[in-house]
Amino acid sequence: MLILVHLLIAAHIAHWLTKGRTVTPVEPSEAAALALTGTVNTGLVFFSIAILLTAVFGRFFCGWGCHLVALQDMARALLEKFGRRPKPLRSRLLRWVPMIAFVYAFLWPVIYRLAAGQPMPALQTEFTTTEFWATFPGWIIGGLTFLICGFLTVYFLGAKGFCTYACPYGAIFGVAERLSPFRIRVTDACEGCGHCTAVCTSNVRVHEEVRDFGMVVDSGCMKCLDCVSVCPNDALYYGAGPLPLVTKPRADGRKMKRFPLSWAEEGVAAAAFAAGFFTFRGLYGEVPFLMALGLAGVLAYLVLMSFQIATRPNMTFKGWRFKRGGSLQPAAFGLLAGMTLLAGFWVHSAIVRYHTYAGDAGYRSAKAWQAVVFDVVAPQPAIESTDRDRIAQGFSAFENVRNLGLIDSRGLDAKMAWQAALLGLEAELETHALAALEKNDLPVEMHQLLGRRAFEAGDPASAASHFERAVEADGDQLWARINLGVAQTQSGRLDLAKATFEETVDEFGESVTLAYNLGLVEAYAGQIMAATTQFGRAVELDPRHLPARENFAGMLATLGRFEESADQYALAVEMAPTDPQTRVLFARVLAAAGRFEEASEQVGEALSIHPDSVEARQLQAQLRSNP
Repeated sequence: MLILVHLLIAAHIAHWLTKGRTVTPVEPSEAAALALTGTVNTGLVFFSIAILLTAVFGRFFCGWGCHLVALQDMARALLEKFGRRPKPLRSRLLRWVPMIAFVYAFLWPVIYRLAAGQPMPALQTEFTTTEFWATFPGWIIGGLTFLICGFLTVYFLGAKGFCTYACPYGAIFGVAERLSPFRIRVTDACEGCGHCTAVCTSNVRVHEEVRDFGMVVDSGCMKCLDCVSVCPNDALYYGAGPLPLVTKPRADGRKMKRFPLSWAEEGVAAAAFAAGFFTFRGLYGEVPFLMALGLAGVLAYLVLMSFQIATRPNMTFKGWRFKRGGSLQPAAFGLLAGMTLLAGFWVHSAIVRYHTYAGDAGYRSAKAWQAVVFDVVAPQPAIESTDRDRIAQGFSAFENVRNLGLIDSRGLDAKMAWQAALLGLEAELETHALAALEKNDLPVEMHQLLGRRAFEAGDPASAASHFERAVEADGDQLWARINLGVAQTQSGRLDLAKATFEETVDEFGESVTLAYNLGLVEAYAGQIMAATTQFGRAVELDPRHLPARENFAGMLATLGRFEESADQYALAVEMAPTDPQTRVLFARVLAAAGRFEEASEQVGEALSIHPDSVEARQLQAQLRSNP
């Protein structure tokens, strides 16, 4: 069955490679998209069905359908061929890691949104994709993940060590398993020989469970049926019956010590696990969630071994004797030397991770201004001092990551480009944005930033080139399309600009921004009636859009409709009472309509706001000379 699972995975990948589009990954991790983006995908449907079936038939999926279980079983088999039988670690505290990981991966985004008062994302579906590999790591990180989660966790933590102390999916399967009436049960033919426990690769003490409860109640049981197959008396079977919740232990049950670690050792292992996870999770933008969990488990065990060498009079592991009668043995010095090197790398990685965390805080502050930055017709935003300080500190922290890091950190240049854009560091913006584009990292955003920089530098043609590339990279980016049209307008390519805006309206629907910019294109082309219609539509969509209302009033005046124009300028003055230019324009229209007294009042107001306005004084002189 596990071989068949891998053949199905290979067929899925082959279908994507040949067709270009395929079903979204049938992987439980994909279900996290529901909490993050509101996306219902194949992974969520599969995960949900697997949980429901587990509640009925027990935890069978892990034993019969998980590719990582197959990898761990292979690792165990290879180790046993070399005489290294994995011995399971039994920890009270680390066994809670899978449930914590499940809450973090699938529930925490929802909890955070509710606590912050943020709305939940709208539901959407995505059952096919052209970007099949987008959520998976590359071959190097994927290979390291298999090495750590498949082999090292088995070697140090025991058979299916990753399932026991890391897997977030196994956590929810374990909860559903407790509701299942189907489980391994025993008949009176059992003699307690222990063959079942000896072959169990899920680290379940089968002979004790059936002795004490008449069934296996441990939620770690994966229904692989190995225990059933080796029972010499055929006393074990898989079948339905009473639930553990309503079944009392047998009176003669004899409890054995399941957790040999002291509480001090438990605390050391748990602390090492947490430190390892938070240090290596996302290190250099590469270490994925599951790999970090597996690596943290291995590090926790290595630290635990070092602690036991320091505190126990005798210590052995896998045939290696590290301490005897209180004296260190030669093997101990090798282990401690290796741990010293590991500690140095660990500390270095923690420093890099700290600066990355600080840099990300600044990056989040920068991204908060995204909408303003992407709107090229809006002035460069005046960043609030607190945000500016965070962005500057984040940029400095990322420079430390670049200087200290052993390898390039994925996504670093794109983040630094964002921060440089908000800090006004033009040279750094160009350097990091171009470097990010070479790595195909956030190409839409990088072309947007470079396009705005070119636009502000008075080079609308270069700006249009960048915005066009942004649209080519992702045609669903509204601001990229709008900015392309604006840049085309400013560079005099009015036909292209009109086509860009009209296509955007067709795909995204009407908006005040699109109507306003279409009005500008028509006005520059001398199409006054069409421009008037577009500016009027923009005012209908957003009555508070001052530029649209002023241009609407101006077009009406050009058409000789002075009274209608005056009404629009009156509303514009209400919206911007301290803008002298708006009052001067209003006064000109009033004068054209023969309303000279009102025009003089508006000129007087404009001069009271801006006494040095040459245009206002010239108009005042013209009005005074009027008969």
